[in-house]
Amino acid sequence: MSSPTRFEPDQTDLAILNVLQDDLPLVSRPWNSIAKRLGITETGILGRMQRLEEAGIIRGISPVLESRHLGLHAATLVALRVPEERVNEIAAIISSYPEVSHNFRRDHSYSLWFTIAAQDGEGVQRVLHEILDRTGISASDVLDLPTVKKIKIDVRFSFLPAQSGEVPHGSD
Repeated sequence: MSSPTRFEPDQTDLAILNVLQDDLPLVSRPWNSIAKRLGITETGILGRMQRLEEAGIIRGISPVLESRHLGLHAATLVALRVPEERVNEIAAIISSYPEVSHNFRRDHSYSLWFTIAAQDGEGVQRVLHEILDRTGISASDVLDLPTVKKIKIDVRFSFLPAQSGEVPHGSD
């Protein structure tokens, strides 16, 4: 029995992934602008991005929003102790709330972690208490860690050797 072929990104793919972590140029043809920086064609970058998406490496391309400018001034990170047999059920309930932006499982006694954002602390607590009521999770099985100060708002990965400092000119 043969195993499926695993997609291995080449140096040009890795350069594209590095560049996509930057701001998208606000020009009429942003992909053309990025392609020129990488020394490939616009058609080439689009084709590579399609393959990276099909391989599950790119999940999507979307803006990073500043929640405070949208009126969401309060947020909290919540951890729940959840019985193993209820993880999927409770995760689905949590993910049904538009105020929840992340929801992930950890190999820890607090197995589900998620964030809630709302206009104010009262709104955050309303959503959290509603989730606890719907799931039957006890308050003693909750860690509620409100945001006090934003320290880091950006996550980037380096896919090319740090010493290179150059974007390799790739092929389409």
